[in-house]
Amino acid sequence: MSLTDEPLAERVARFARGHAVRATTPMVGDASNRAYFRVELESGETRVLALLPEAFTQRELPFLNVAELLRAMPIRVPEVMEVSGSEGILLLEDLGDHLLQDAAEESSETGKREIYQKAIEMLATLQLRGKELENERYLPFRIAFDEAKFFQELEFFREHFVEGLREALLPSAELEELACSFRAIARELTTKPEALCHRDFHARNLMVLSGELVLVDFQDARRGPIAYDLVSLLNDSYVVHEPDFVGEMTALFEDSVGATVFEDYDLAALQRNLKALGTFGYQISRRGNDVYQRYLEHTVTMVRKNFERNPRWDALRRILARHEKGLG
Repeated sequence: MSLTDEPLAERVARFARGHAVRATTPMVGDASNRAYFRVELESGETRVLALLPEAFTQRELPFLNVAELLRAMPIRVPEVMEVSGSEGILLLEDLGDHLLQDAAEESSETGKREIYQKAIEMLATLQLRGKELENERYLPFRIAFDEAKFFQELEFFREHFVEGLREALLPSAELEELACSFRAIARELTTKPEALCHRDFHARNLMVLSGELVLVDFQDARRGPIAYDLVSLLNDSYVVHEPDFVGEMTALFEDSVGATVFEDYDLAALQRNLKALGTFGYQISRRGNDVYQRYLEHTVTMVRKNFERNPRWDALRRILARHEKGLG
């Protein structure tokens, strides 16, 4: 049942009437259709109220299913304080506002290295324990990145970044060339060895609480290329990393999981960064969410450097550079 027709304020007010709530404050959300409020209880404790767009049953809600899997690993995730499926509500532990993004920007080089080592350890746990706990009772093992999904995300980039944000009018020959390149990227990615993937393992989905990392926004976890989450963390739109740091963390990851990702890294990074630009383009041009403007230049730069390292994608680069000067 859709709950989107009811104003958020009414849903929050109804929740407050049934609880000892002193105050509620809207929180900055992600690029999804979920809404979040910080709730201050009469006791002085705070919680996070997550309002989902649809009613749900606990057994079928991906967030709760994946949270159970992650706790079994164990990976630290928010504690669920209350669930109301008919109201589309989750009441969660308040993790504060300190993101890995903030820690990376504020820390010394030593501090940044230490906190990212923890992130790599968490990612290794996700992949290694994911193999051990694989069971179809958990949703992520029933779904995977496939060629159609990767291709759809690249087409989303074309539609919402190239044509939407950059307002490009693509002739049919360019459309065909883009589709051909996108299919080749998508097809090659599906040939890579798989592991359990968070899907958005980046610096805005890792919270820092008392020096501990807590993973959030994990409801879309699925099987995918081993390099995918590593690329999400190190080719992150939200944090700039020096090449030596990326190399160091990649080596740590490879040692931790016993796999080599060097040959697959740039392929996964290209698809991932183009997908991110599509998301940013959609948020800016369609939803008027200009907060993502600040991340465009860095993401475009990562794509350009990837192209420079990989001349096999020159045809794709030539087309995109006609409409995005940062790729020239």
